[in-house]
Amino acid sequence: MGKFPSSDPTSKQTGIDGNNYTREVFFYTAIADTVDIQTPVVYATELDEDTHDFIVLMEDLAPGVQIDQMSECSVDQAALALEELAKLQGPRWGDPTLATEPLLNRTTSEAGSIYSLVQPGFLDRYADRLSAADQNMVRQFGALQSAYGNYDGERTLIHIDYRLDNMIFGGPHALTVLDWQTLSLGCALNDASYFMGTSLSPARRAKEEENLLKHYLQVLNSYNVDLTWNTCWQQYRHNAPAGLAMAVIASMVVGETERGNDMFMTMAKRSVAMCEELETLSLLSTSASL
Repeated sequence: MGKFPSSDPTSKQTGIDGNNYTREVFFYTAIADTVDIQTPVVYATELDEDTHDFIVLMEDLAPGVQIDQMSECSVDQAALALEELAKLQGPRWGDPTLATEPLLNRTTSEAGSIYSLVQPGFLDRYADRLSAADQNMVRQFGALQSAYGNYDGERTLIHIDYRLDNMIFGGPHALTVLDWQTLSLGCALNDASYFMGTSLSPARRAKEEENLLKHYLQVLNSYNVDLTWNTCWQQYRHNAPAGLAMAVIASMVVGETERGNDMFMTMAKRSVAMCEELETLSLLSTSASL
């Protein structure tokens, strides 16, 4: 199977402007062999640096299945996804050489600025699908962008879009992770919170999250990562809005489709529920006042 630029002009331009296509090729050619996460076997990559046209030719993953983002995975599948996430982050945790790569070093203030810019459009487009509480969360989180982006701990590789639509369960591998266009450096728990908040129903996530997160931490610690449970849990709570941030920003910068609208609403509402239950806004407000 192959990966190519988007056929939608808006989405393609977003990919070009963000160096997303360059970053995906970079992952497969320079990063994949240095981490343990299961990715597809890649046979060839090509990138035209002038036009940003590219191709990643990879193995056929049939009969693996992709779980619809608007559905949810099982607890066992979530545990597997978190194991693979730790296998991405653990091997190069705190690796100073990664900080020298421009493609991996995007500032958190940049994302915060984009959120503030597109927030009004998001609220306008989805006004009839968002409850008053949902809209209030979107606005309150917007006011806390600086606190949300504040992180001075060890950085590691993060996928940024670590969710069901970018995973294949079964086939040649138990789980294969795809779509490396948003690869970056940052707080590891950004990915864990994002996955848990967008890929499980609020009820299942709330019931299982502590056990699943402890499983994730155990795998991370096997790489001699010095991260305690208390710090892990606080960073998990801090990053609970990750899915909301993606829903707000991505919905405004890619081509609009009916499925896309439904998906972004699912992601946003699940993330709002997560933030409410984990009292994330209070945590961010306290951080902002320090």
